[in-house]
Amino acid sequence: MTLKKAYDVIVVGAGSVGNPTAYQLAQAGLKVLVIDRRSAVGQGENKTAIGGVRATHSDPGKISIGQESIGIFSTWEEVYGFNIDWKPGGYCFPVYDERIENTLTSLLPIQKKYGLKIDWVGADEIKEIIPGVNPEGLRGGTYSPDDGQVSSILAPVAFAREAMCCGAEYHMNEKVTGYLREGERITGVVTDKGSYESCWVVLAAGSDAAEHGPLLGIDIPVTPDSHEAGISAPIEHFLAPLIVDLRPGLEGKTSNFYFGQNKEGQIIFCYTPKDLFIGTNRENLSEFLPVLAARMIALIPKFKNLLIRRIWRGCYPMTPDGVPIIDFAPDLEGLILAVGMCGQGLMLGPGVGKNITSMIVNSRPCISEEAQACFSCDRDIYQSKEALK
Repeated sequence: MTLKKAYDVIVVGAGSVGNPTAYQLAQAGLKVLVIDRRSAVGQGENKTAIGGVRATHSDPGKISIGQESIGIFSTWEEVYGFNIDWKPGGYCFPVYDERIENTLTSLLPIQKKYGLKIDWVGADEIKEIIPGVNPEGLRGGTYSPDDGQVSSILAPVAFAREAMCCGAEYHMNEKVTGYLREGERITGVVTDKGSYESCWVVLAAGSDAAEHGPLLGIDIPVTPDSHEAGISAPIEHFLAPLIVDLRPGLEGKTSNFYFGQNKEGQIIFCYTPKDLFIGTNRENLSEFLPVLAARMIALIPKFKNLLIRRIWRGCYPMTPDGVPIIDFAPDLEGLILAVGMCGQGLMLGPGVGKNITSMIVNSRPCISEEAQACFSCDRDIYQSKEALK
């Protein structure tokens, strides 16, 4: 074991949440250490994200955190001169089904209450927002123009670079094997290469989060399930927003699917399987492209000649109710949980980092009490909750 070294905060995980959290903490003047078992930043689930960034959610917590994230992503290049491929254009949910229309319109009051620029628009406007969309049975949809897209490859590099410029240290290829504690207070981290003391520990370990539960002596209710995604060759730019089709697929294998066109002109896409693939298996399935292609062509017929470049698989670290845990750990002082992002770590990460920094520096979140309650460890996490995935 090496000699102990004191830090203000240790962040466990250098991914979509850990990196922006380290950046915010270091910018606030704290001495920060980031530890990750992988060889470089953003090499877990971060790099498998398709890049959508939205504040268009169904609860005050994710709406508020999403807005904080958009404020950071959308101004990053202007502030730091580093291109993260931010692409404005919003999110659009086209609707062909009365039940889905009722669900989306019922969310508008709370979305508007928390400051979202969003509304229901008619079928003619959806046709303008999504050129070439199938008009048959189109009822309209919701559109939130302030959302956007970002590169899941460039963003972690950008956050880590600025964190290090502010003095944060990164220890890669180092696995956490335990935690230092004094009674009911966490005082640092033990790894396969040493031990490090700190005033605070932030657990942002993505799909690995539950593995830290036994090391801490607490239950961390995060279960990964794997999702497949892919990207096309570039085509002429025609699609501004990222599109979400909430209809279940007629083939019985998908519950919804979503896609967008990135700044390079590539179409990047994913779907939520009806029967979840629990665990961390990242092998591609032969059914993915035929099912996805049928759904995309049915929505936008001119996609029939789209050339697919590659596909991959990543994990959604899921909580039982589909909402992240961002809170002081119960019965363990000095530990903050930032886990269970449910496949939305990239879009929520900067806002989560800002919130955690306020929790440490100001002893309170930067979002409202009502919004913070959504992420509480004390909520009934096993209660079923209707949420946009």
